[in-house]
Amino acid sequence: MSTHTPEAGNNAEHETGDPVTTPLNIAVLTVSDSRSTAEDRSGDTLVERLEKAGHRLAERDIRPDDIYALRAVVSRWIADPQIDAILTTGGTGITGRDGTPEAVSVLLDKTIEGFGELFRMLSWEEIGTSSLQSRALSGVANGTYIFVLPGSTGACRTAWDRIIRAQLDDRTMPCNLTMLMPRLKES
Repeated sequence: MSTHTPEAGNNAEHETGDPVTTPLNIAVLTVSDSRSTAEDRSGDTLVERLEKAGHRLAERDIRPDDIYALRAVVSRWIADPQIDAILTTGGTGITGRDGTPEAVSVLLDKTIEGFGELFRMLSWEEIGTSSLQSRALSGVANGTYIFVLPGSTGACRTAWDRIIRAQLDDRTMPCNLTMLMPRLKES
């Protein structure tokens, strides 16, 4: 007999590692002034995990910390009806060059406030008070889910393994983001 526990964040179906029943097309954007594709461990981590879960990589890009260049890429992906979700990694800190939240937040139709709160809570378990420096966020734009994640590999693992994977799996109960997709563009 399997039981759902809030601490686990997902149900027994996910513990088997079975691929999702509704694969999504997910784009990955790495934000970095210094990394190349060959050095992009955070982007690699996200791609590996989304594909292992049964989703498809729609597109992948790496851009410097420039809010207008980031907005251009994310806007193009938001407008593409073939892309269901976007994962960004990097640029969420508080230094002068960290501008991913500012680049993306103005593009959102709705913010998913709980994502940032939950991410920082889970991060706190791993890195303590340093988690307050993360400005991770999530939202929806034109029916596309967007997750803005820190640039560390550990943060990407935490976000995917403990939040995003279950929410992009239509078997997660009592509810998940995938089941809401047909209703995202309701007026």
